[in-house]
Amino acid sequence: MSEISQLSPQPVWQFFDQICSIPHPSKYEEQLAQHIIQFAQGEGLEVRRDDVGNVFIKKPATPGMEDRKGVVLQAHIDMVPQKNEDTDHDFLQDPILPFIDGEWVTAKGTTLGADNGMGMAACLAVLAAKDVEHGPLEVLLTIDEEAGMTGAFGLKEGWLEGDILLNTDSEQEGEVYMGCAGGVDGSITVEVVRDGVPAEHQAVKMVLKGLKGGHSGCDIHTGRGNANKLLGRFLFAHAEELGLRLSSFTGGSLRNAIPREANAVVTLPAANVDKLNSLFTHYQAVLSAELGRVETDIALFTEQAELPANVFAAADQTRLLAVLNACPNGVIRMSDDIAGVVETSLNVGVITTEEDKVTILCLIRSLIDSGRSNVEGMLKAIANLAGAQCEFSGAYPGWKPDADSEVMKLFRETYNDIYGRTPNIMVIHAGLECGLFKEPYPNMDMISFGPTIKFPHSPDEKIQIETVALFWEQMVAILKNIPVKA
Repeated sequence: MSEISQLSPQPVWQFFDQICSIPHPSKYEEQLAQHIIQFAQGEGLEVRRDDVGNVFIKKPATPGMEDRKGVVLQAHIDMVPQKNEDTDHDFLQDPILPFIDGEWVTAKGTTLGADNGMGMAACLAVLAAKDVEHGPLEVLLTIDEEAGMTGAFGLKEGWLEGDILLNTDSEQEGEVYMGCAGGVDGSITVEVVRDGVPAEHQAVKMVLKGLKGGHSGCDIHTGRGNANKLLGRFLFAHAEELGLRLSSFTGGSLRNAIPREANAVVTLPAANVDKLNSLFTHYQAVLSAELGRVETDIALFTEQAELPANVFAAADQTRLLAVLNACPNGVIRMSDDIAGVVETSLNVGVITTEEDKVTILCLIRSLIDSGRSNVEGMLKAIANLAGAQCEFSGAYPGWKPDADSEVMKLFRETYNDIYGRTPNIMVIHAGLECGLFKEPYPNMDMISFGPTIKFPHSPDEKIQIETVALFWEQMVAILKNIPVKA
């Protein structure tokens, strides 16, 4: 066990330490799922799995509390796998290495997985506890939340018996969430024809790195740079004057993470290499002036590269760079109804190059369906103008706030009783699984809460130690005070 296992509340931190030790990136959660199943069976608890792989664990009520409303504690098993370029880490084999950094816990060069590992740890701690009072209890651990919400999409009616669902996937203590954005993946595909490399051209790899990245919902309003957009901006502005010919463009790794790095392999006349380096250096100064208060470590440089076999045809390169430069990114609109909350956003998350096409993968988020449709229309229009293909997939609904929520009233009163103040009732711009749960379970009362997590989906991810104790205190108090079922 690592040093974090000695933190308080110890049962929660010990479970989180175990979770960190078992690889569980999205799509590869099975090893951790099996570990959890073995734990539950060892506790003598009923365990089931559905067709998509979600894990269900049932724990009987504390004696004398059998008449309370049933509660479902919910978290997702998977984590976002992101690492610094200079970190040697295999997310399929290597454990996460958490460590204490002052008042925070973070990881060595990778995402920590506190999103949603700490929520999962709290759920498991309740299952193991002998001194936590509760009514009929279920724990639902879903798969693949970060890469497509496969588990939430696959949840069928009839699997859950509870009346109330406590989602543990929020990331700011003192706030309780009763609504979230919906989203959809957008993909623009620009087909390319290849030409031979022009005579007397030299190959160069252009690299933009050192950005903070982050969660494309929670951090989209922070002004962080998008590596794909920033590199595309330079190429659009200078490709023609430098005689640049693109061979590949690669950037980002997840559609729901703001891309921290991007690179392009280009060829250009040998006589223009010095000019490219000069312009690229000047561009770093420009970006530092624009973004320097947020992006303190931005780095742009070129490397000598092996001459590629071919490059994009000039017309196709022009279309691609126009699409990338014109594509909207970041906050599209702030909410009129909820102060300080983003209504609609777009993240140009991943760019990949194949022999005959370049694909730009985006994630659109919005609190309202019309906002999402509006951005879909923007992407379609750009693609149409450029003769590219545009498709949308994986749409998931938002979670509409319920002003009459009984569990929200209970959380607010319980929080006030403990701390003498009222929590902030919020709607989050990130996607939570609650919106999808509402389809098979429309009458289930839901809220989302959690400890304070900063910079999820990036190697800067960290969790504030003292808020884990507060989160646990709140969970225990809510479970104790769940009302009698009518």
